[in-house]
Amino acid sequence: MAEDAEVVKNKQVLLKDYVTGFPKESDFIISTENTISLKVPETSSGVLLKNLYLSCDPYMCLLMQNPDSNSIKESLASYTPGSPITGFGVAKVVDSRNPKFKEGDLVWGPTGWEEYSLIDQLDSLFKIEHTDVPLSYYTGLLGMPGMTAYSGFYEVCNPKKGEKVFVSAAAGAVGQIVGQFAKLTGCYVVGSAGSGEKVDLLKNKFGFDDAFNYKEELDLDAALKRHFPDGIDIYFENVGGKTLDAVLLNMKRYGRIAVCGLISQYNLDKPDGVHNLSSVLFKRIRMEGFAVFDYYHLYQKFLDIVLPYIREKKITYVEDITEGLESGPAALVGLFSGRNVGKQAIEVAHE
Repeated sequence: MAEDAEVVKNKQVLLKDYVTGFPKESDFIISTENTISLKVPETSSGVLLKNLYLSCDPYMCLLMQNPDSNSIKESLASYTPGSPITGFGVAKVVDSRNPKFKEGDLVWGPTGWEEYSLIDQLDSLFKIEHTDVPLSYYTGLLGMPGMTAYSGFYEVCNPKKGEKVFVSAAAGAVGQIVGQFAKLTGCYVVGSAGSGEKVDLLKNKFGFDDAFNYKEELDLDAALKRHFPDGIDIYFENVGGKTLDAVLLNMKRYGRIAVCGLISQYNLDKPDGVHNLSSVLFKRIRMEGFAVFDYYHLYQKFLDIVLPYIREKKITYVEDITEGLESGPAALVGLFSGRNVGKQAIEVAHE
């Protein structure tokens, strides 16, 4: 470490202990005890980032659980109690010992929930080349959620003009993009959400053909039959549980289901059973789980499609941004009660 390197305070969000059930604000600690040098150590080939925006995403609750009690350890490393949690963010390079990045570069990718992060694993760090759109978009529309929507809808579901598409959690970071992709493809699309405000957004801002509040539906099977009397070709799955069970009854023959998330199940001691799996067999439904990381090689193709849509105002995006790292725990916990409207992100610092 250079002797003249400036050392600064580094506020962090720490996980207090492994979480059982739904996370609470009290499961986190805001720490101001840590300091960090503003130079990358000579022993590292990484980059030092000043975090500008942090993304709140449902999968993060799985990383809060004891790795001995869930299966997420097979693909992602759990958080360590007493250490900063991690997620996706937008940041500015303060110092670099890697030829791919230089001081002043703007990037998005995995980072810590702290003011400054030293990142050694750079495979998933993307340089931001287009700054004529809001930087916060790289936590959502132009970042991991946007790539998730693109890869799940186009690569997994292979949509065709005129098909009938259903999206659950449709007002969320991924769902709102999927619905707009469906409309741009010439599909009929219906979304479900958890409030009247969100249903209104789906129909009047995102251009969904129709939408409903699942909390007001006593019979989800009947609700789907009302909106899809001839059945569903494509289901973009974000919630699991009773919604998935009802959808299976309403899929068309040779329908496709992209399993992106199961947010209703993540914090349950005993996840809901799925009782209508016979539909997968008898209707020849293709149901495929996917991870966005497997499609990162398509990021430039994704940008080539989505950036013109944004500039031509063919795609719109709603964000729910809170200010300050200390607001992070409440924003993250709020995901699981549907408190956010649109993509939930935290503004840590101005550029």
